[in-house]
Amino acid sequence: MNDKGSRVVVITGASAGVGRACARAFGARGDRVALLARGERGLDAAAAEVRARGGTPLTVPVDVADPDAVEAAAERVESELGPIDIWVNNAFAALFAPFEQISPAEFRRVTEVTYLGYVYGTRSALARMQQRGRGTIVQVGSALAYRGIPLQSAYCGAKHAIQGFNESLRCELLHQGSPVHVTMVQLPALNTPQFDWGLTRMPRKAQPVPPIYQPEVAADAIVHAADHPGRREYWVGASTVGTLLGNKIIPGLLDRYLGRTGYASQQTAEPENPDRPANLWEPLDDTDGEDFGAHGRFDRSSHYGSPQVWFSRHHRSLAAAAITAGAGISALAWGLARR
Repeated sequence: MNDKGSRVVVITGASAGVGRACARAFGARGDRVALLARGERGLDAAAAEVRARGGTPLTVPVDVADPDAVEAAAERVESELGPIDIWVNNAFAALFAPFEQISPAEFRRVTEVTYLGYVYGTRSALARMQQRGRGTIVQVGSALAYRGIPLQSAYCGAKHAIQGFNESLRCELLHQGSPVHVTMVQLPALNTPQFDWGLTRMPRKAQPVPPIYQPEVAADAIVHAADHPGRREYWVGASTVGTLLGNKIIPGLLDRYLGRTGYASQQTAEPENPDRPANLWEPLDDTDGEDFGAHGRFDRSSHYGSPQVWFSRHHRSLAAAAITAGAGISALAWGLARR
């Protein structure tokens, strides 16, 4: 690995949302950060933020659905920044609509970006990391990697696919005794721009299902996972924990519950403009000339922290403390009983 504080980090989907927040977080450590996305305006703004925080940015316009372009991007990163230490797969495409209203081309596009983009990024990163015997790949996931919800069949399918792919790859690396690590970070609902640029066929404006967290919560967890990749996955937010555990115990009841509530909970009361442009095929920050940044329009209702994340990071210490405390209480009780 490069000198501490100067790692080479690749982030896909780095122009906005979680990827943008990750760029800031890695930049603040002084890392060399390769920013991969389609929209050049957003990439340039992200690069300025990385530079302002003390990092070294490199913008690489790329569509992650193109495996040759992803491979060329990896070559450029290593040529200009050095060997890749951390690769964060984060790029995705959003589409809000009932399954019957999604065309085959649209479904394929979401799958190619959101799932195959991870496959292509992982392949390019892994080939280089395996050769050097070091490196970490972080797959940015979602509670929806385990629990599908209505109106997001393409996205949920892709996130489920990433989950299965990552587990398979992790088993293979363990079999090989490879020093390369892969880990996955399962995220909750986040206040990102996807709800204003994703293709939608809903009558009202899309929103994340509350509780909503700020993208910095996700970025902090992703940076931690990159530094501590020994765990197979991280769960971020109490809502993610509740969703994943509930899906293990009562999946049928969740089907019915989401069938009743899932449409309304993903829409605000404000009507959607049916002619609003979407970024499924083209980046809006280039066509509209707007830098979307990390945050969406839900700042007033979003959380900047999650106690669950702290407990997740310190679960071993807390378990040991609980065992120690339990032993102490037992010894005290035994001593009192003998008096």
